[in-house]
Amino acid sequence: MEHDAAVLALAALAQEHRLAVFRLLVEAGPQGRLAGEIAQALGLAAPTLSFHLKTLSHAGLVRSRQEGRHVRYCAQFTAMQALIAYLSENCCGGRPALCAPEGACTPAEPGPCDHPAISVCKGAGPFPSTPRKEPIMSDRVYNVLFLCTGNSARSIIAEALLNSMGGGRFRAYSAGSQPTGQVNPHALELIRRNRLPTEGLRSKSWDEFTGPNAPPLDFVFTVCDRAAQEVCPVWPGQPMTAHWGVPDPAAVQGSEEEIRRAFLRTWTELANRISIFVSLPIDKLDHLTLQRRLDEIGRSASGQPA
Repeated sequence: MEHDAAVLALAALAQEHRLAVFRLLVEAGPQGRLAGEIAQALGLAAPTLSFHLKTLSHAGLVRSRQEGRHVRYCAQFTAMQALIAYLSENCCGGRPALCAPEGACTPAEPGPCDHPAISVCKGAGPFPSTPRKEPIMSDRVYNVLFLCTGNSARSIIAEALLNSMGGGRFRAYSAGSQPTGQVNPHALELIRRNRLPTEGLRSKSWDEFTGPNAPPLDFVFTVCDRAAQEVCPVWPGQPMTAHWGVPDPAAVQGSEEEIRRAFLRTWTELANRISIFVSLPIDKLDHLTLQRRLDEIGRSASGQPA
């Protein structure tokens, strides 16, 4: 496994829900499990499970197969073994026996996701080695600010999502041009229902991010059309900007169920966009290419590049 692929795989697993999904699929073996079964077993909402599976698939750790109206997911055991081999070679001083527990590998039959026959390791090495390279991993953490007018719903949800999905590579904030001073209760309910922390989430002015003690921003994304049309402050450090407009769920009038569905649509759209964003090889893209990718994410309602 190449260094970049290992970093992507480790980042995908560095989140409790994705790790739980991957462990469940590994335990299921080559037969895998249907998406509905995974959601039920782990108590995850369908949109939340969807972006976690997308992240794992992008990292090469999970493969899917359509079965009528359902989708079956299987762990990519070859990718898992390659990651173990990479860690053994590069993190064990080239002596994998130091890191590997005793045990054996047992053969497994091909499964429904079209895996070749593989060996599922329950321990043991030595694992196959990969060419040793000097590590080039960056400890850089990117600061991202989400903006909307009131900073009560969309930008708050985006902040919670990125801090969860970012794998430690991103630190998300949110603010508003005219903050309401209170986080929308439906947004808080949705965040809690998806088992994400709500500590520290508050409605605040974007002025907090223009002073000398503000965190240096790398990206600023507007998530409502009104905020995108306003004159923004001059952000220190000249961060990259993009508009990821999302309809305001707080403006929806109707029954409690209709309002909740509106907030769920907002959650899904932002989760799709953020999932693509965190998968971008930011440090390998030139400025113009990265800007184009950020704009493409914002042009489609689904979050898929236009």
